[in-house]
Amino acid sequence: MVKVLFVCHGNICRSPMAEFVLKDLTARAGLSSEFEIASAAVSSEEIGNPVYPPARRELARHGIDCSGKRARKVTKADYDAFDALYYMDRSNARRLAALFPEDPKQKIRPLLPRDVADPWYTGDFSAAWDDILEGCKRIMEEYRHG
Repeated sequence: MVKVLFVCHGNICRSPMAEFVLKDLTARAGLSSEFEIASAAVSSEEIGNPVYPPARRELARHGIDCSGKRARKVTKADYDAFDALYYMDRSNARRLAALFPEDPKQKIRPLLPRDVADPWYTGDFSAAWDDILEGCKRIMEEYRHG
């Protein structure tokens, strides 16, 4: 089983979008049972809140439902529980480095070689979708060529 955790600042936009995009891709490929996929925040600001409405709408536009998802904060136990922790931008990377000063298994990695577009500031959820889809497709390719 491949265990993937997506991480962003508040766990209401990019990381839950990535969680549900990868869940959709694995389901379409008939691989859902081979993956455990979740998302979390590096901050406490949004804990307990649902996915941000424009992010929900962007997912729905692509036929993906994220009902029931609530923001949660990444924990030290997540490092042991997941095979990879994919962050969305350099700010998330710095927060993760503070929480996990050592990464002996090199589990903490960027979703893309560049920052994932942040729709919280731009309002462009379509650009975030494109970046997230690209990153999730890369994860699927890595799994297939494992």
